[in-house]
Amino acid sequence: MRSRSNSGVKLDNYARIVHQTILRHQDPVTGLLPGSPDQPDAWVRDNVYSIVSVWALSLAYRKNADRDEDKAKAYELEQSVVKLMRGLLQCIMRQLDKVEKFKYSRSTSDSLHAKYNTKTCATVVGDDQWGHLQVDATSLFLLFLAQMTASGLHIIYTQDEVDVVQNLMFYIEAAYKVADYGMWERGDKTNQGITELNASSIGMAKAALEALDELNLFGAKGGPGSVVHALADDIQHCQSILTSMLPRASISKEVDAGVLAIISYPAFAVDDINLVSLTKEEIISKLQGRYGCCRFLRDGHKTPKEDPNRLYYESAELKLFENIECEWPLFWTYLILDGIFSNSPEQVQEYQEALEGILIKQKDGIRLLPELYSVPSDKVEEEYGNPHSVERIPLGKCPLKWGQSLYVLGNLLAEGFLAPGEIDPLNRRFSTIPKPDVVVQVSVLAETEEIKELLLKNGIDVETVADIHPIHVQPSRVLSHIYARLGRNPRLGLTGRPYRRIGVLGTSKFYIIRNTIFSFTPQFIDHQQFYLALDNKMIVEMLRTEIAYLASRWRMTGRPTVTFPISQTMLTEGHTDLDPAVLATLKKLQDGYYGGARIQTGKLSEFLTTSCCAHLSFLDGKGSGSMGRHDEEYDEGDSDGYVHELRYDAEGDDDLAQYLDHLLAHSSPKKPKRQVGGLSRFQAAAAKTKEMVTLMNKAQELNVHNVNMYLPSKLFRTRKESLNLNLPDSPSCQGNYVPEVMLTAESSIPRDASGSIDYNALALLLKDTQCLQDQADILYILYKDKGMDWDTGLHGKGSTVRSLLGDLYKKAGELKHWGLIRMISGILRKKVDELDSACSDLLAHQKHLTVGLPPEPREKTITAPIPLDQLAALIDEASDNNISVAILTQEIMVYLAMSIRTQPRLFSEMFRLRIGLIIQVMATELAQSLNCSGEEATESLMSLSPSELKNLLHHILSGKEFEVQRSVREMDTGVSSAISIHHLGNVGATKSERAGISKLKSDMKMLEQRLSLTDPSKMDRDASLTDLVKLDQPSSPTYKVRAQSLDLESIKSGRYRLPSIESLDVPEMTPVAKDSRHGQWLRRRRLDGALNRVPVGFYQKVWKILQKCHGLSIEGFVLPSSTTREMTPGEIKFSVHVETVLNRVPQPEYRQLLVEAILVLTMLADVDIQSIGSIIHVEKIVHLANDIFCKDQRDLGAEEHILERDTSTGVCKLLYDSAPSGRFGSMTYLTKAVAAYVQDFLPSGSCAVQ
Repeated sequence: MRSRSNSGVKLDNYARIVHQTILRHQDPVTGLLPGSPDQPDAWVRDNVYSIVSVWALSLAYRKNADRDEDKAKAYELEQSVVKLMRGLLQCIMRQLDKVEKFKYSRSTSDSLHAKYNTKTCATVVGDDQWGHLQVDATSLFLLFLAQMTASGLHIIYTQDEVDVVQNLMFYIEAAYKVADYGMWERGDKTNQGITELNASSIGMAKAALEALDELNLFGAKGGPGSVVHALADDIQHCQSILTSMLPRASISKEVDAGVLAIISYPAFAVDDINLVSLTKEEIISKLQGRYGCCRFLRDGHKTPKEDPNRLYYESAELKLFENIECEWPLFWTYLILDGIFSNSPEQVQEYQEALEGILIKQKDGIRLLPELYSVPSDKVEEEYGNPHSVERIPLGKCPLKWGQSLYVLGNLLAEGFLAPGEIDPLNRRFSTIPKPDVVVQVSVLAETEEIKELLLKNGIDVETVADIHPIHVQPSRVLSHIYARLGRNPRLGLTGRPYRRIGVLGTSKFYIIRNTIFSFTPQFIDHQQFYLALDNKMIVEMLRTEIAYLASRWRMTGRPTVTFPISQTMLTEGHTDLDPAVLATLKKLQDGYYGGARIQTGKLSEFLTTSCCAHLSFLDGKGSGSMGRHDEEYDEGDSDGYVHELRYDAEGDDDLAQYLDHLLAHSSPKKPKRQVGGLSRFQAAAAKTKEMVTLMNKAQELNVHNVNMYLPSKLFRTRKESLNLNLPDSPSCQGNYVPEVMLTAESSIPRDASGSIDYNALALLLKDTQCLQDQADILYILYKDKGMDWDTGLHGKGSTVRSLLGDLYKKAGELKHWGLIRMISGILRKKVDELDSACSDLLAHQKHLTVGLPPEPREKTITAPIPLDQLAALIDEASDNNISVAILTQEIMVYLAMSIRTQPRLFSEMFRLRIGLIIQVMATELAQSLNCSGEEATESLMSLSPSELKNLLHHILSGKEFEVQRSVREMDTGVSSAISIHHLGNVGATKSERAGISKLKSDMKMLEQRLSLTDPSKMDRDASLTDLVKLDQPSSPTYKVRAQSLDLESIKSGRYRLPSIESLDVPEMTPVAKDSRHGQWLRRRRLDGALNRVPVGFYQKVWKILQKCHGLSIEGFVLPSSTTREMTPGEIKFSVHVETVLNRVPQPEYRQLLVEAILVLTMLADVDIQSIGSIIHVEKIVHLANDIFCKDQRDLGAEEHILERDTSTGVCKLLYDSAPSGRFGSMTYLTKAVAAYVQDFLPSGSCAVQ
């Protein structure tokens, strides 16, 4: 008999430790581990961490086996691991109804439980009796399930269990917007049961999704049916939100030691090494003590000051726990593992030595890791005065199995029994290694042969949809429907993935479905539901944004491939050429660099070998109740080689299955056929038409609108003519066109004998006018008085107001009349498809949203994701049912989400985005730049194209100086009055001017425009024809003079007018010279105030000043100093609290002056004085500064009209427009005011303020 090697003896010693501390507690029936003798329940998180050491030990035995008994021991340990993991799976499978509900509701009452009965796998407490929603616990189970499966363990046995795991992935995939209770089961640190977004949950979910993606749960013996899939866009959303949160852990915790689990072993969820280092430094510097790390600042758990009879804390009580938080040795085990994986022997040695000093040694020589170390109750005052000085005592579980397990794992790795790669077979530890530059492949497709010819004329060689066979191109909507079938299992009551839009990462792969290669167009191409994509510049802008996003976020093997179809809508009005914006983009793409990314253009077939490709086998058929296939050849004459027929679910036909089936059959290559008689040929044609009609119907059921674009047949290509309205071919009611019945300001609304409106006659007027604006006015009257479904009877039955508005919307869309398009969208209650996901994206980046104009209660705050219909209803309510404000709110919410995805830095130090104020500021910008009234500015704002509106928003967000100019430019619909927005350089010249690009600019005054419209003889003789034409366009502010051609005076004033943003308080602007700097600082303050932008570090400074006074009063609302007893300076929760008080001030420029006053006040926080008074009234300081400023100006001889005061605030308008610095700067006067206000509290002998 061979003697035992030294390594074998050591391993046996670790086996003894593991058996004594962990395995001897394992339940023989369920395999679960109880928390402790006092807490017999099995926690999911603790169970997974506890069994990791058993798994590691089994790997070590298998690797270092001296004899056969070692292999047997390895097998026995492996089976203990499998038993526990399957025990947890059983617990989950008993709650599948919750998994199903949670995918849709994300409610705390529908979540999986956090702990179970160790002996029966049953639940132990009610849904509302514990903080069950802990996404990180479910994610941790899935992560280790993936790692253990990859190491060779067989944990999943059946296809049903594969479906369960797939649905658990759907359960965690939206972690980036799910507020949960976190790994400490308490949510917000006040322990009042408030959920919040937790970085630890998001990171663990991201790691689990990445680990499981494309993994075969049956291991090497599995087929394609046991592979599970994650969506790259969900993973990337988690990554983005995680990056934006760290080093903060949540809204209420500025730092949390639990984040160590996601920046290092086991999750390795962060790929930015600098962010990993920063987060680790924050944890060590703020939380580390002599016995481990605190969980988070002001953690009261098991401290002597905690009241054991109360579960929740009072807000002001948290200050009591400062400096006496319990220290957990557990976190040093994470830091040991981190040192091993980051190859830092010094770190490993430092923490191993520290840990050895605090482990508790048993008589049998086994060292136990206690749960935590607490300050003795008689030493609390001493610890308050001198933190980390007193000897602490161990409390809680001993050992804490979770910590004991990680301690053993660290030793096995440190002593060389295991290599890091063996307990990380999926190589997550390499996440921070820099990735090579991404080359984005772009394949341009032409919808028709005609478009292909047009492109060829411009030197761009592309294929049509018909040319690319056997590859099929489909809209992203179809991919959403396909993924909705993933994980569907009727026997278990699982419906698969909730139908959600697929992002650009998902559509940039090739997919093999039913042995056919599919490519999908990006989501922004599907524009049927909303008007954003009617603007070709917007389409191009979205393409640029998506390509930049792909280049920075792509992490998969193979290159991303974007399929970009050129459709009829991307041509000019006469369909004679491409839209200039689209053409310019296509040429840039061919240059190989676009949107900051490297580009390779080519044909789809050329990209097959270099692209990322996913095999979605779940549609191939996997047994009873699923879509199966039987390849029966039909009679040749009838079916045209239609071989892909499906067997449908017993419950009924599956729309998607039929759609794909008809699609594949319709577009498969046809065999050459023998000549047949006329009747057979007719039958074949009829069968083909029937197939196409069926395909179109199925497409409509799947909400695929533009199916023609994706079919290689010319059938159904005819353009649908307008059925109901007499719509013009010309851009608008031109000056030289005289319709049969011209509605003039003198004509009146038709009335019947009794004097009331004759609605039928009014409806008939629709046929007699070709002015779109007049038609919109008439339809608006009918909609307001008769309702959406009133039948006008214009063309027989069915010509309802709704259908006529729909027709008018299409025509306005073709002619790019954005003001009308927005109005009709609002009347038809159109909703942006991705409005709810845009809202969720902004919230997930820790931004609160408000909709509607201030003040509250009209301004509504959104702090948690809400469903699309509820969100649209809330926007309508907050807009006072003003259609313009409602529709612009939706549009701006989408643009803000687009910006935060690609440029999150634009939103730094902003915690609440007030969309109503942003709209107001946009209108103000236009009013100021164009020297026009508020109403005209509002008209101009509504008439901006989506791309111009997004451009204006971007310039406002950027904080840089810019200029808005009126320009006359060529569009595909003729000459149109528009706006150009330029970034201003240091010398005041715009970029385009510096580049030598000259644009035709007209600087017309509104009065002259009106004169020219009403009396052409008064026009300047030199006025050109383009000026005359320009004045008659709908996007011109003066157009409304003609547009309002109904006699609205005879009825309630304004009742029937298409609503405009009348509620916007746009200040009247004084005309100023172009080179003047007048108004620059007022404008900057107004922008910053509307965006809630504050200086960096502002909120931390406010926290400091609150500690030296009883509170700050802002316009009657007090921010009490007690806030600092609950919240720490770095908490987002504190920043939001301060911002809420500031937002009580409706005027953005006044709010910004208050911010400046508070900033001056905070300088006193660093002065060595105990207190600066009771409650400080900030507005008094501003008014004091205002009085000093006015006095100085009068002394210098300023006239009274220059010192005009703002009527609502009493502040001199000139002070609003003063630069912060300089002799007459606002900060100078605010400093004097602060000095005067607090002089009684300043120490004697302090310097006088000159």
